[in-house]
Amino acid sequence: MTDHQPGAPVPPLTALPDGEAQLAVVLRLTWEDLAALGQEAGRIAARTHRPVTLDEAVSHRLRTRLPASHAKPPQPTAASALSAAASRTPGDQARQAIEQIKGTSTPMPPRSGPDTP
Repeated sequence: MTDHQPGAPVPPLTALPDGEAQLAVVLRLTWEDLAALGQEAGRIAARTHRPVTLDEAVSHRLRTRLPASHAKPPQPTAASALSAAASRTPGDQARQAIEQIKGTSTPMPPRSGPDTP
């Protein structure tokens, strides 16, 4: 991916010789989405027998998704989103995402601490 500093001018859309276009995009992703992209890159790398960047995995996913997948999925209720977020710390989420990318994912144990019953 290209490094981009906030406030710096973004390069324009570039037409490539092979007929495709290149556009720099900055995305904010959940750790789970990042892990899914890492897994996608791993699958493509295994199939093509070469290293694959996350840029390539994103491009592949955008090209191969179903036409109707642009519709917004149903939004979870506030209660379910809060309970899911409260059950794991950001550190736990990051560790789980890294484990998923590496393929060593294990279920996270429930948190214990002074505020946990």
